[in-house]
Amino acid sequence: MARKILHGRAKRLSVYIGESDMYDDDRPLYSAMVDSARTAGCAGATVLRGIEGFGATSRIHAAHDLRMSSDLPVVVTVVDEEFRITALAEVFAAMAGNGLITVEDVEVVYYRGAVTDGPSVK
Repeated sequence: MARKILHGRAKRLSVYIGESDMYDDDRPLYSAMVDSARTAGCAGATVLRGIEGFGATSRIHAAHDLRMSSDLPVVVTVVDEEFRITALAEVFAAMAGNGLITVEDVEVVYYRGAVTDGPSVK
């Protein structure tokens, strides 16, 4: 089994979207982005669900709202080598309708992961 090692200078790609954003009208955008990161061979991807936020429309999306917003803020984040993040940022930009995409420098202190083609949770 091959091992993926990431250490030192790297990039973090963050995509700020809404939980209800869809890709190809049939699946959540955040899920399609995670699949794209996996296909690109990235070290990993994480989806974080916010409890409150607003974007370009300045409309508040909040879990504590009386109508229980079904469009909470979501952040998809990926850390990897610069060449992978640069390519993935272009893919994500083409996938996203609305949102914000950022790329930042990061220093990876520790990451070790086994690369497998094992089952994934759907």
